[in-house]
Amino acid sequence: MRVVTFGEIMLRLSPPGFERLFQSPLLSATFGGGEANVAVSLAHFGLDSRYVTRVPKHAVGEAALRSLRGEGVDVSHVVRGGDRLGIYFAETGASQRASTVIYDRAASAIAGMQPGTIDWARVMEGARWFHVTGITPALGSSAAACTREALAAARAAGATVSMDLNYRKKLWSEADAQATMRPMMAQVDVVMANEEDIQSVLGFTVPGADPVAGRVDPAAYEPVARRVSRELGPSRVAITLRESHSASDNGWSAVLWDASSVTLARSQQYELRLVDRIGGGDSFAAGLIYALLSGRDNQAALQFAVAASALKHTIPGDFNRVTADEVDRLVVGDASGRVQR
Repeated sequence: MRVVTFGEIMLRLSPPGFERLFQSPLLSATFGGGEANVAVSLAHFGLDSRYVTRVPKHAVGEAALRSLRGEGVDVSHVVRGGDRLGIYFAETGASQRASTVIYDRAASAIAGMQPGTIDWARVMEGARWFHVTGITPALGSSAAACTREALAAARAAGATVSMDLNYRKKLWSEADAQATMRPMMAQVDVVMANEEDIQSVLGFTVPGADPVAGRVDPAAYEPVARRVSRELGPSRVAITLRESHSASDNGWSAVLWDASSVTLARSQQYELRLVDRIGGGDSFAAGLIYALLSGRDNQAALQFAVAASALKHTIPGDFNRVTADEVDRLVVGDASGRVQR
């Protein structure tokens, strides 16, 4: 089963362990990015994972593609152009010290990509699913236009379309995000979000939810998920629920609203000891895509997605290097009562 993803891959620079940035003169260089992370997860699950982006034609751009090839991702439709690959600096927090991300991605290769650059009809041949995030249109008007072009091509090809809203306040305002993203929802079958995304990108509030204070009631998200489907169009709405006890310890669960069956599935909940939370939402998205494509019902798909993401939180770097069998073994452990809270 072929899945296509489209977005920006970036160079990630991080200090060793839990050090502050430049505490020592060492930075680990790896690669990552929302849609690239999803592509890697899907490749590890055994799907035909195709990733599309634009990278500069120099050693850093080629290293980024080499990292994806090494994880089993098809990058044959990536185009070359532009002068720079986006960079982000990631400092891992601990206990009461929060993690920190600093972007250096202005004028990156994909931000300058123009509509018509990608032969989307060819890219979508045989595709069962297309996935993109709200990060890509946040990179500028050209990237937003390319996202709309990709969404239209995916719909024309008959692929299921998912979008992870992924609000990034360092890239755009809530007003700009809503003006750009709300119209795109008509092209989306499955929307993925957290409570901040729902409010900032779609303009819907969740009364009573306070994840920062460690209070998340899954039932509170059903009315807003219904509104997203009814007013904007996506038939499924998945919302991840993170309870932030500290930078080291989080509660993690999710809900999945299905308008066609008028049901809200609720996942198991994990108490996570974080190794690296970057890519946690992407690993959830990949788990949900894989599980739904493989024919699992909503409840089973949600359980798989949350378990896959729980495992990602234990792995340094952006990529979730686990197999479907490993995720399923964790889900079986949940069912026996050994893992759930």
